[in-house]
Amino acid sequence: MLERLTAADVRRWAVVARAAFAARRAEIDALNVFPVPDGDTGTNLYLTFDAALDAVRSRQEQRGILGEATLEQECTSLGEAMLLTARGNSGVILSQLVRGFAEAVAESGAESADGVLVAEALARASERAWKAVTHPVEGTILSVSRAAAEAAAGLTGLGEVTEAALRGASEALALTPAQLPVLEAAGVVDAGGAGYVLLLEALARVAHEDGPALPTGAVAFGDESSLRRRPDWAAHGAVVQPTEGEGATARGETLGGAGGPAYEVMYLLADSDEDRIETLKHTLDALGDSLLVVGGPDLWNVHVHVDDAGAAIEAGIHAGRPYRVRVTHFGDQAGRRPASDVAVVACAAGPGLAAVFTDAGAHVVESGPGRRASAGQLLEAARDAHALSVILLPNDRDTLLAAQAAASAGEQEGIDIAVVRSRTAVQGLAAMAVFDPTLSAQRNLPEMISSASATRHGAVTIASKDALTSAGECRRGDVLGIVGGDVAVVGQDLLEVAREVMRRLLSSGGELVTIVAGEDAPHGLADDLARWVEGGHRDAEVSLIDGGQPHYPLLLGVE
Repeated sequence: MLERLTAADVRRWAVVARAAFAARRAEIDALNVFPVPDGDTGTNLYLTFDAALDAVRSRQEQRGILGEATLEQECTSLGEAMLLTARGNSGVILSQLVRGFAEAVAESGAESADGVLVAEALARASERAWKAVTHPVEGTILSVSRAAAEAAAGLTGLGEVTEAALRGASEALALTPAQLPVLEAAGVVDAGGAGYVLLLEALARVAHEDGPALPTGAVAFGDESSLRRRPDWAAHGAVVQPTEGEGATARGETLGGAGGPAYEVMYLLADSDEDRIETLKHTLDALGDSLLVVGGPDLWNVHVHVDDAGAAIEAGIHAGRPYRVRVTHFGDQAGRRPASDVAVVACAAGPGLAAVFTDAGAHVVESGPGRRASAGQLLEAARDAHALSVILLPNDRDTLLAAQAAASAGEQEGIDIAVVRSRTAVQGLAAMAVFDPTLSAQRNLPEMISSASATRHGAVTIASKDALTSAGECRRGDVLGIVGGDVAVVGQDLLEVAREVMRRLLSSGGELVTIVAGEDAPHGLADDLARWVEGGHRDAEVSLIDGGQPHYPLLLGVE
């Protein structure tokens, strides 16, 4: 049993954790509550950790401290690297957990960490993760991290701290189905929480020096038999939501569009502290949207969209000393600028989609299920755009937090990055269609956000497993119709299901229909659906795209 963690032990913890994620990533992928083959939480966690370890090694080699880094250097470099290698929402949350752990270690100044410091670091990790999510939700990785920290609090020995944290996290993970009905209905635990349990299990193994008999172990989160389904779930009309620990992210799908906030307020804030920053976040969150408060402990960067710019600045005065204040009124932006002033970085899941975005003038980053772009890749693409302002289109709900992390990191480098919360490729295409490279980012953003948020979206795919959905039970191989992110139709025929999805998307009208064919779409499927739309909706213009995206034979959009 180790009594203290050294820098070498932390390196070993990271390597053991990476091996655990590699071994069980498919199992965690399968926990995704959707019965569609794009669940990649485990893959995202593994790739986040794997790329971070490579980045740390490379950085330490350049500095000549490989194998000789201090405990503080080891923890801090891993936390910094993970923010940029984070893939998917779960990867971003995990990066914040590691960052919080590193902050506690760094502030201690200790050359090695005893049980008391590790318990404090686990508490800081949980605190950092909860703060990273504007509207947190119970039954996610956040609940698991809090339970681990609470279980370890007050203990002193390294062994008992790691055992207690693992036990607390495992018990909390087992409770996530009772906290989120969608998990209970699917018969699974939270995928992001399962990943955190693996991280803590790796820590316990290192503390026990790989002893064969750990007092506790990770929940067998792949075993559905221990979780009871709720038979009346579909009858209650519950809506399937992706749950991999992200809870809810910041609001703002309609920022700057019709009825959206009128002003963008940005300033640097000095002479503050964590408590006042927390109060500032709550105040600004109530005032508007698109809230970002990043930095610390000596300097913070504040960004928010509000109707009352004065109140946003006054909140900063109460929190510290704001300077370099910039207020922009969306409606008053006039004049034209050179094309180099603004650029778009767009994620694309298939070669056809990539070609469309490229032809429209975007810098494209390959990103899709199983290979989602990391925050670092998105930031690198923003750098390569060589523009004063960059508009980022994630085009995927599970890349939103990585995009926001890239924007936060970009602000630290002086790169102005704005994120349009496009949750699907068709919303990204709608936003790109109104982009004008001769206008500033402030002029483009309201139109792009409005166009994306006004696009109703759907998809057709094949069920990858048996499951209970809000449209009833499905079997592996069934055709699933998805409307607005929820399984709405279960059938056997691709075209029939596609027609029903389109019928629902067009139920309240529509002027432009976009049909994106995937790599597995049967020949003629998209054309047949287009003819059906044109026959019944003569006022609608139909656009066909050979997207080449995996997993989804059809992506559908209606504007």
